[in-house]
Parts: sequence; C-alpha cells; structure tokens
Amino acid sequence: MVNPLACLVNVVEGDVDLATMPKLLDSLAEIGFSHVGLPPLDPSATDAAALGALFRERSLAPITMCGGHTPTTLVSSADPEERKAGAQTLRSVVDLALALGSSQVNGVQYGVFGHPTAPTSHDEFARAAREVGAAADYAHERGITMTFEVLNRYETSVVNTAAQAMVFVAASESDHLRVHLDTFHMAIEEADMLAAIDLALPKLGYLELGQSGRALLSTGVVDIVGTVRHAVAGGYTGLIGVEAFSRAILPAPVAGALSIWREPYSDGLALARDAIALMRRGIELAKA
Repeated sequence: MVNPLACLVNVVEGDVDLATMPKLLDSLAEIGFSHVGLPPLDPSATDAAALGALFRERSLAPITMCGGHTPTTLVSSADPEERKAGAQTLRSVVDLALALGSSQVNGVQYGVFGHPTAPTSHDEFARAAREVGAAADYAHERGITMTFEVLNRYETSVVNTAAQAMVFVAASESDHLRVHLDTFHMAIEEADMLAAIDLALPKLGYLELGQSGRALLSTGVVDIVGTVRHAVAGGYTGLIGVEAFSRAILPAPVAGALSIWREPYSDGLALARDAIALMRRGIELAKA
C-alpha cells in the first residue's frame, strides 16, 4: 500500500477562498497529492456544500482541522459548562468534516493554541483526554478519524512529546483516537525523533513534515527522506503531509499567531513539488 500524501492549503495560499480554490486544488492534484489539509474553519460560516464539491470534482480528499479552544470552551476545565461547550466545539468540527466529505480531523482538540504560561495539571490533562476521546468516538461513528497534534512547548503545555501523546490516548478511553506527529515540533521536543515515531506508531494517524525553518523540506536540520523511510519501513501506512509557513503568503494575524516573522519562501507550489519528491523518495527507499 502506498501512503496517501497531503499538502496544507496554507503552504500555497493564506486562506480558503471559493474563488481561488479551484486553481489551487487543480495545481496540487497535478503535483500528485491525494489529500489537501484545510486550515481551521468556522463551521457556521463555511459553505460546506460548495467547498466539498470542489474537492469531489477533482477526486481530492479534504482534511479538516480543529484550531483549538477559547478559555470558555476548554475541555480540560473543572467547570462542567465550559467542558460541555468545548465538547460541542469538537462535535461541530466533526459535523463540518462530514459535510465536506472529509474522512479525517486533525488539530488541537485538547486546549488553547499558543503561548502557554503554566504547566497542565494532571486533572486538566485527564479531563481533556476524556472529552477528546468522546469526540473521537463521535467521529468514528460517522466514518471519520480524529487525530490530535503534538505541539512544542511554545504552543501548548498539554502534549509536547510522543510519549505524552500515548499517555493521552490511554487516558482518553477511546479505541479510535489517533496521534498526529509533526517533525517541526519533534525537532524541538524529541531527543530521538525516529524512536518517538516508533513509540507512537501503533496509534499514529498523521505524519506531518515540517522543516526547522518552516521553509523548503530540502533545507533545514530535519532529515525528511530518512524520517519518511523509517516510518514507512516500520509499518506506517497512513497519511503523510507537508506543512510550511511564510509571511509572504499568510495573512498577518495568522502569521503573528504562528510566530512567522520571516519569508522563508515565496512560491508555495515550488515548495509542494520539492516536498512531494522527498516524500516519494522516502517511501521508495522503505519499500526497497
């Protein structure tokens, strides 16, 4: 089985616009991607029928993303009403995925994204895990896989390593929750990136490739080809995606939230072509 390959919309364009999406999707399909990752979308403000049709017309699969919670919708909160609001947020993202025709939801389901100032307590961790696990079961009943992304210390204090992710999955009490690893974050947090992949492999649902400087995957400190080769040789058959960010492409508020202050590239399609060549090379080496 050949791993399906995905590219995040924001590698090429700053936002989802129904007027420009056809050209973008045509380009990514021509390059060879089978899946396209969407940024977090407001379910109530998204024309899911129109957007989903654009994907279906090109035989592409969308990947939906949860962008995190607000302080009043925390699934880790001790307040039952706040947890209930957080659970509803997760279900609304799943419902959007269903309307779009997406079979996977990635993202930050467990807390607020960005600039934590305190560690996550054991009780907060446990409450978040149970709520995200319940949302994963809700998604599974609708034919959708839910993963949660392991982020670096500057973006969350909930889950920073593959080892923590596996504890989170166990605490979720769900058989359906999966892990989303990203090499950009792993390069910051993991002592041994390949060992971390091995640890998460039984629950790995998305392997995302991001370089240390958020630029072309052929530049930077992360061995992209070696990482893909290791994961696939170890038995990973799931989605492999590319993520990169540039202030030349992202809207300023999004760039600010992601701490993207530079322009490491200006041609997103060139980056996507560079990425898919490395991804395919890693898969070929693993199969060989």
